[in-house]
Amino acid sequence: MSRTPQDSPGLTVVHDAAELVVGPDEGTGVVVLEDAAFAALDGEVVAVGPTDEVLAEYPVADADTAIDATGKTVLPGFVDPHTHALFAGDRSDEFVAKLRGATYEEILADGGGILRTVDAVREASDEELAANLTGHLDAMLAHGTTTVEVKTGYGLDTETELRMLSAIDAAGSDHPVDVVPTFMGAHAVPRGMDAEAYTESVVSDQLPAVAEQGVAEFCDVFCERGVFTAEQSRRILEAGRDHGLTPKIHADEFAAIGGTDVAAAVGAASADHLLHTDDEGRDVLVEAGVTPVMLPGTAFGLGADYADARAFLDAGHEVALATDFNPNCFARSMSFVATLASVGMRMTPHEAIRGVTSAAAGALDLDDGTGTLRAGSPADAVVLDVPTASHLSYRFDTNPVSTVLKSGVVARE
Repeated sequence: MSRTPQDSPGLTVVHDAAELVVGPDEGTGVVVLEDAAFAALDGEVVAVGPTDEVLAEYPVADADTAIDATGKTVLPGFVDPHTHALFAGDRSDEFVAKLRGATYEEILADGGGILRTVDAVREASDEELAANLTGHLDAMLAHGTTTVEVKTGYGLDTETELRMLSAIDAAGSDHPVDVVPTFMGAHAVPRGMDAEAYTESVVSDQLPAVAEQGVAEFCDVFCERGVFTAEQSRRILEAGRDHGLTPKIHADEFAAIGGTDVAAAVGAASADHLLHTDDEGRDVLVEAGVTPVMLPGTAFGLGADYADARAFLDAGHEVALATDFNPNCFARSMSFVATLASVGMRMTPHEAIRGVTSAAAGALDLDDGTGTLRAGSPADAVVLDVPTASHLSYRFDTNPVSTVLKSGVVARE
């Protein structure tokens, strides 16, 4: 991932925040400062602390950009580590079908779901695909997201998967939000093929072409009953790793079929969904250092039970959060994800904030300080028009974001 080029922002100062979240604490929450400020020079945080101390070294009068955050809360910019944000077509009728009792798997078996979106993506032009993603990035930015992962997987053939990666690259290169591209040719099995034959196609045809193109950073697979077995998922992820792509995995969404074991075996950056992960699967992930990514919007949209975040957190382990934005989970707001995490998974507001910032950055292997506001980190920040950080989960009626900074530049206000 490369940061979007910005004009040199010079000195940026955000001051007098009622609360400012610095980053993770020693437990599962975050460090919060009151009456606080941070200063950034040329897009990098250089000071954070009490307002009077920061302003003594970096006066507002000297700043190229100064933001008065009196009565407001300042957080690191949100990191969304799991989306399928590049797609075409509309599937709102499937939402209605689910309300009438159809299951996700039944819709998929009837030719809907992922395969329906595949048809729409194959028919869309390159320009349409890039424009669709740009519109979604705009909405994400307005809700405070400054870094987002975007997967392919609505192509299911070499040509369309490469087109998707090109569209992700094109939209991301022209947008303030940093976009992390993931290849997910193993998102479903296309019509006319069985899973084993398609697995071989992904390994032998798609992955070499993806590696040659050089856009994707991760390789993901849907390890799930009726899609790809654990053995097939491992083959794909190991092949992707051999081509320089870091593994990620969809695991235990509808059934536990060994996805957590695969994640540990291949050294995945993250294992995502985890709605049906048991204690043994949790321990396997933790021991292997695989970040669990939970997607409460998916459970909310499906009317399903939520993943057991508390089992991880009560054991002192990290939990990352993501939107899973896609045609089946039309959610682009990380603040709403924080609310669902608190209400549906009993995460405290501070645990949820960590989940959408530093923990989410960890799920993308970002080690440059993304997801924090500490000296040396990127000056990606969101100013919320709320008096305390806990209001991120507490309020879910309107968008709380008043200003978004990307690399010290005001990207949205």
